[in-house]
Amino acid sequence: MDKAIDMPIQRRKCKHIRRTKSKHTRRSKGNWNEVQFTIDIVTNILSRIPVQGLLLFKTVSKLWNGLISSSNFKKLQLTWSRDNPMYILYPYTDAKPKMYVLDEYGDVDEMITLPGCENVSDLSMICSYDGLVCFINYLPVSNKSEKNLTELEIRMCNPATREVLLLPKSSPSVKQLAVGVAFGPETGCYKVFRFFLSKSESEPESDSEAEAESPNICIESECDIYSSATGTWRGIGRVPHRPMGSNHVYVDGKVYWFVASKNNRDVAGSILSVDMEENFSTMSLPDFVTEHSFLVDFDGCLSLVVVYDEDLIINIWDLTDSNESEWDLKCSDAILYTGIECTDSLTVIRGEVFLITTNYFFIFYPKENIWRKLALGDELEVEFPVVFKYSQSFLPCNGASFSDGEEDKTTEA
Repeated sequence: MDKAIDMPIQRRKCKHIRRTKSKHTRRSKGNWNEVQFTIDIVTNILSRIPVQGLLLFKTVSKLWNGLISSSNFKKLQLTWSRDNPMYILYPYTDAKPKMYVLDEYGDVDEMITLPGCENVSDLSMICSYDGLVCFINYLPVSNKSEKNLTELEIRMCNPATREVLLLPKSSPSVKQLAVGVAFGPETGCYKVFRFFLSKSESEPESDSEAEAESPNICIESECDIYSSATGTWRGIGRVPHRPMGSNHVYVDGKVYWFVASKNNRDVAGSILSVDMEENFSTMSLPDFVTEHSFLVDFDGCLSLVVVYDEDLIINIWDLTDSNESEWDLKCSDAILYTGIECTDSLTVIRGEVFLITTNYFFIFYPKENIWRKLALGDELEVEFPVVFKYSQSFLPCNGASFSDGEEDKTTEA
């Protein structure tokens, strides 16, 4: 009889336990969802903070260290930085190299000196992409028997993390012509294209000698390619075209340089391009250009900006069809400065053109045809400066993607 009475009581206890477990499970899931929601909010906020600040925040707790060190966070940070680019300005100087990061309004946000470059002179910045910038400088060969040869030093740098990587040297050459950097579809990987003239008795000692014999001659250059995937250089022999210099732009999978006109070596006559698969091609220009012409990435489209000093006009062309070399005149406006002021460098972010002239800095707004003069002369060392679009990132200089490195495991503090 006692057992018969106890059985319903035991059933009621079991039901109560099951209901308690069910409530606890729902409460646990609810608590975890709240925690995950909080982490997502914190992640979104942290992704908007400059990289140097994030490196300090990693010491706050194990949770934050693991969060900031994860590849997903680094990708999110780069995505936000791409959508909110800044300017990076580098004044050419023989002293300690300095870079200036400017916000979208043209105000100085940060001054950066790179470690290990204090005693390196004649550094030139040639490109900026996804937080990585490339510097080059030329050195005479130390061997006295090869006094006509020069060596090229190439450095990939991340100004945000202060990392600097000196790439392996390629072979010395009689004349270094141009360098360009192409970035692959996978985040971080890149190839460096180096154009040069090798030592050869069959070639004239200088371009001037060749041009004296035939004004329209174009000496074929050779090309070496450095791949971040292998960390080595590889020669591909002679290429039919040679860029005017290392001023280039990377847009939508291709690198673009100017090729000198046959009639005037100081003015561009066409455009040379190459992709990551090492396919070279050329295209024609839309109109007569001047010495103050620039290839730029205008909101994801290859564009040509030409400043006509005599007419005091600036024209902006968009490439609409690379196969047919078709261009569309995007904008034409009178420049704010006189022809005495040479246009030394320019770049574009969010449809706004940042220009550096001999003595001044301007931002031009093509949609409104409005010019704004910046008061930066007293803050910056103005000596042949260059300016590029800049997006902060955690990308390593060796070309590895975020997923290639080991991640710190996210644990609770």
